[in-house]
Amino acid sequence: MLYAMHELNYAMFSPWNMMAKANLAALSSPWNPFPSSPLRAYLAASNDLFLRMTRRYEKPAFGITEIEAGGQKVAIDQQTVLERPFCRLLHFVRGSATGLPKVLLVAPLSGHHATLLRDTARTFLQDHDVWITDWTDARQVPVAAGSFHFDDFVNYVRDFVHFIGPATNVVAVCQPAVPVMAAVSLMAAARDPLAPPTMTLMGGPIDTRTGPTSVNRFAEQRSSEWFERNFIQTVPPPHPGCMRLVYPGFLQHACFVAMNADKHVKAYQDYFNHLVEGDDDSAAAHRVFYDEYNAVLDLPGEFYLDTVRRVFQNHDLPLGTLVVDGEKVMPQLITDTALLTIEGERDDITGQGQTVAAHDLCTGLAPGQKKHFLALGVGHYGIFNGRKFREMIYPQVREFIRDHAATQAKAA
Repeated sequence: MLYAMHELNYAMFSPWNMMAKANLAALSSPWNPFPSSPLRAYLAASNDLFLRMTRRYEKPAFGITEIEAGGQKVAIDQQTVLERPFCRLLHFVRGSATGLPKVLLVAPLSGHHATLLRDTARTFLQDHDVWITDWTDARQVPVAAGSFHFDDFVNYVRDFVHFIGPATNVVAVCQPAVPVMAAVSLMAAARDPLAPPTMTLMGGPIDTRTGPTSVNRFAEQRSSEWFERNFIQTVPPPHPGCMRLVYPGFLQHACFVAMNADKHVKAYQDYFNHLVEGDDDSAAAHRVFYDEYNAVLDLPGEFYLDTVRRVFQNHDLPLGTLVVDGEKVMPQLITDTALLTIEGERDDITGQGQTVAAHDLCTGLAPGQKKHFLALGVGHYGIFNGRKFREMIYPQVREFIRDHAATQAKAA
């Protein structure tokens, strides 16, 4: 019902949205007789802000067509190499990738599109052959395609590693840390020859009992039934996933904004002022950030409830009770996949200690196969995006992959 009301609300605003577009076009026209009028600037800013507050933000493009590596421009061709109902495996093909370490970036399925890792992928492409999981908006997946549970996420990771082939290094950003560790654990238990040489977990909730944040406390203080009753909605027509149970993107977005409401209100106030003052560079920077931040996707309802229960409430992985498709997950069996964990000092979503907890679970790894890096002054999104990621964190990951890939190659 709530989902249908949201869609109705969007439809009701559509005529006003179109009027605001027409107003903005007229006010911005070179034929406007009062181009320098303060009133014109105020009216144009008001219509622009209204448009951004009422529009639907579609999935952005990765837009990675070239990178700079070794002082030269290198062309990049994005290709879909494998497609499943709930995810596409993308390969950023570069002509000079021969001999570069292969990396699978596992993007979070937690509200935003995989394009949130655009800067992450672009940075890794300097020194690696890169693939990424591009999760599908659940409202676009017909009910006939079946359900998608936590176990399916784990199986997707294993399948993608097998598809990419030998010596595929896996990097999990935030939420996928638990299913990625589960996948690698199951591959180790099966003595899978394609088990990754390295596993990097960045800001992931391995054990949320350590350094709990407001997100963790929110999950623990409510039952699974409460989450199902309040967050799970049915996709209305005319979307292809009509009648699918999902955790809607608009509810997730509301939660994201509520966590730092004052910050977002100020950002929009500043944006309005930048428009009025003619500060085009600052206004453009706002658009770039919020075009991505406001673009959200629906999660499969069963996957969301599985994650809440198994990761944030029951703590199945750290307590040794996690079972995937009837098989117990045992990280202690990992012996050949080196482990790197990354945490941000100011992370308010995945608190300090939650990711490094993976080291205590991987008892089969020698000390030289495990490394932890705490990024000082870095928040959650800074772990995988922005200047501090590129200058402080990425070099740690690059050298770790390079060192352990070489070590494994010698052993082979």
